[in-house]
Amino acid sequence: MSLKQSNHILTASELIDQTSKKDFPWSAFYELTKPRLSLLSVITALVGYLAALPSRDLTSLLNFLCGTALCAAGAATLNQWLEREPDSIMERTRERPIPARLITPQVALVFGLGLSVVGSLQLYYGANPLAGLLGAATIISYVLIYTPMKKATRWATEFGAIPGAIPPLIGWAAAEGTITTLGWILFGILAIWQIPHFMAIAWLYRDDYKKGGFPMLSVIDQGGDRVARWAVINTVVLVPVSLLPVFLGYCQWIYGIVATVFGLWFLKHALAFTRSENREVTAKSLFLNSILYLPAVLFSLVIDRWIQG
Repeated sequence: MSLKQSNHILTASELIDQTSKKDFPWSAFYELTKPRLSLLSVITALVGYLAALPSRDLTSLLNFLCGTALCAAGAATLNQWLEREPDSIMERTRERPIPARLITPQVALVFGLGLSVVGSLQLYYGANPLAGLLGAATIISYVLIYTPMKKATRWATEFGAIPGAIPPLIGWAAAEGTITTLGWILFGILAIWQIPHFMAIAWLYRDDYKKGGFPMLSVIDQGGDRVARWAVINTVVLVPVSLLPVFLGYCQWIYGIVATVFGLWFLKHALAFTRSENREVTAKSLFLNSILYLPAVLFSLVIDRWIQG
């Protein structure tokens, strides 16, 4: 069974009636939260928290993790609510809960707002005010700025790296109540990493983005040379930025070796992406290796910090 679209805002009784039916697609709510993307936000936030060498406060940790997860899920839900029309056109998104009519836009909006408010408040009161404000800033920048920008400019990807890189700052703020230099370096690593990671995705799904009306660089640059060069430039910048914790004395040889090896390996695949032949294959390889790079570098940083601490 699928829910029919309605032309009015659901009343509380209608919402309760819909959600009480036995065959209501509860799993669709889970899909609305973009669970893999939300999990990445929680993991990177936890890296920021652990890298700050926090005191062993279990209550604060649980509130921070739960609040971050709710904020990420709320932002993802509201993003899908705003993009429901292009999602219904694009091949890879047309089976999402709203275009598939498993959930009405009104229910999704209420669900997304509820998650966002509760998550921000849990961070604010359960961790500290700075963490709560950063959680709210992530949602606002992702939903109200980045999402509309995707229809207006090819630079939306670069702006979108900002809300995508805020979770480590949430974690650092939750641990310390402030953000110090290493926290900002983590923000920089994650922001720069997103560009080659997304250039690979944008190339692989360029036809879908064109169909959905998104002026991504991969849509404008039909040959792919600019897409590949931009991926390389950001990967080149990423390598020295990732080594700043070593240069500034925050980490030692464990992290330094891992960041160097994986950084150069990542750069190798970005350079391969510049070759016009087999660009589909090299884009997939760049995407997969970007996924390997991030946990290797982030977790080695945490391990190095905890060994020192």
